[in-house]
Amino acid sequence: MDGFKRQPDSAVQLLRFLSLPPNRWDMASDQFWSVKFAALRYAVVWLGYAWMRAVTRLPFAWQLALGRGFGRLLWLVAPARRRVVARNLEACFPSLPAEERARISAKHFEALGASLIEMGMGWFGSPEKVRSLVRAEGGEHLTAALAKGRGVILFSAHFTTFEFFWPALAPMCTRLCGMYKEQRNPVMNRIMNKGRGRFYDTLFAKDSLREMLRNLRDNAVVWYASDQSYGGKSSALIPFFAEPAMTNTAISRIAKASGATVLPYFCRRLPDDTYVMNFGAPLPNLPSGDEVQDTRRLTEVLENYIRLCPEQYWWIHRRFKGRPAPLPDLYAAPRASV
Repeated sequence: MDGFKRQPDSAVQLLRFLSLPPNRWDMASDQFWSVKFAALRYAVVWLGYAWMRAVTRLPFAWQLALGRGFGRLLWLVAPARRRVVARNLEACFPSLPAEERARISAKHFEALGASLIEMGMGWFGSPEKVRSLVRAEGGEHLTAALAKGRGVILFSAHFTTFEFFWPALAPMCTRLCGMYKEQRNPVMNRIMNKGRGRFYDTLFAKDSLREMLRNLRDNAVVWYASDQSYGGKSSALIPFFAEPAMTNTAISRIAKASGATVLPYFCRRLPDDTYVMNFGAPLPNLPSGDEVQDTRRLTEVLENYIRLCPEQYWWIHRRFKGRPAPLPDLYAAPRASV
């Protein structure tokens, strides 16, 4: 028939997808799953949502045990992600013995599994249960910043535990707002917005700077994580554990335009499976007018917190991607020996 292009059958599509190198799976999966498996993809996410809601009814210690077990399984079946974690740890902690980096990597995958439990509790679990497990440190910094009436930017980062803390954070805020990144799966977007929406007053897209400024003028608290690789116009090469990384520098400019106070805000799980939520003091002379220098200072604060719980930072993200030449691609597959 004219104008009709026959689609390859699903088995052929699957074989083509699996034959690609791992660094092309993200792009290819959009094409593959959107053609014949969209309904299956949505069904899997809905099943995950149902599982997440059901598991929150278990004792929390059982939940974490399940999550850590899943993380150990993930370590076994995801060699490409293991390699990303290994390269990140090698770049950031070159002086650590290889055995210690391997131990952190294994613990990181356990933390990734536990993060699914922590996400479920943060989104759909009992707020009272979450609050009973969380201790806040430095809350006086948040109180003092809100008293100024110009809004607060919580300079945060992607730790595996971050979704757990919304029930504990929201009551401390006048209004809690945050940016979100649109997911490829619309079902995931719906579930994420439903979960976070229990505690967020406003969620806005990550590029909606005007809405962020409008909320800060209303003395809102905005959770802002700018620690992942960023190649936009407000980016610069800034050392992350002494290794240059493309980094978003916009937080300094936003603080200057809004008059908001910037507070470091990080969270972690403790060895006894309770949690601590840390509000740091505002950094002196920030914003200074030098966006790069301000971001360097904030990055150093983040590095110090990562050292407290290195297994709980989001090492599966390719933090050093997108760097200009002549900096090497840390994630390139090693060449086969001739």
